[in-house]
Amino acid sequence: MSVSEIDPLKDPRWAALVNSNPRASVFHTPQWLEALKRTYDYVPLALTTSPDLGPLANGVAFCRVDSWLTGSRLVSVPFSDHCDPLLQQDEDLHAVLVKVREKAVGKYKYIEIRPRTVDLGPSSGFGSQGGFCFHALDLKPSLDAIHSGFHKDGVQRKIRRAEREHVELTQGRTEALIRQFYDLLVLTRRRHGVPPQPFAWFRNLADCMGDRLMVRVASVGDRPVASILTLRHMKTLVYKYGCSDARHHNLGGMYYLFWRAIQDAKSENLAELDLGRSEENNPGLIRFKDNLGAVRTPLTYWRSPAGSVPSGSLAPSRLSERILSHMPGSLLRLAGQILYRHIG
Repeated sequence: MSVSEIDPLKDPRWAALVNSNPRASVFHTPQWLEALKRTYDYVPLALTTSPDLGPLANGVAFCRVDSWLTGSRLVSVPFSDHCDPLLQQDEDLHAVLVKVREKAVGKYKYIEIRPRTVDLGPSSGFGSQGGFCFHALDLKPSLDAIHSGFHKDGVQRKIRRAEREHVELTQGRTEALIRQFYDLLVLTRRRHGVPPQPFAWFRNLADCMGDRLMVRVASVGDRPVASILTLRHMKTLVYKYGCSDARHHNLGGMYYLFWRAIQDAKSENLAELDLGRSEENNPGLIRFKDNLGAVRTPLTYWRSPAGSVPSGSLAPSRLSERILSHMPGSLLRLAGQILYRHIG
């Protein structure tokens, strides 16, 4: 079976496939791939068994990450929570996996595929990489039913507290809102002992995604206290980034933002809130998503050669947490600008 490579940013058939395949997510879209290219110089490509003429029946998206620091690899796709192969038949998947492994020999340290629903299996030549879970909230029930599924003390009470405290919510895609979001992100990443993503990433995301992207900010008076950034694809709302000022966690701003986002999604007849992945060693984040009534499932990534070690990680050590938590904001942001290019 013949496998060909296409440029998903130039071939209009890719966008048509992404808009029609039920496994497609926002991470397959040309907009997400374009933002990656603009910010980090990753090179997008897609492999397909479809002929050169006619519509695409299938495809697997990748980005080529070339780094002098961490080596070269193919990732499907960087900074995504999941990115299923868009394939209809097992033999198509087998042909693509054989081709991509051939491309990697002597050229890439490894290939990584991040499916949500597709099980590659050990016969694929890829090894499973666990350690993650995925949360999704069904938006098809009524708002009352969704609200009743929230943890009574952990979520419902905090939403009522935010309403009593007159927490104000603002949403949009303006430069000012993105700046408010980013300032809170820097606070949050320092608290967690890791550098923030470069501001250019969020500016490029907003430019590429257009009205698919929304920044929501919770404020008390003129002080932003929490913010989330969401993306939309077809019938799915994707929660991608969240941040907050820990001094105001008691006001319930973060859960109030989620409640507003869910209400907006219901008004647009969306079917799912994708809450993304969580590391299994991050019980606080898992509990946060559990409290929203979301369903938790295992999330397995696959890497070839099997057993290969990922080239980049921001998992903090105690020493790095201590250093980064006391680093001036300008240096912390600079660290993010340097590091993220090498860890996708």
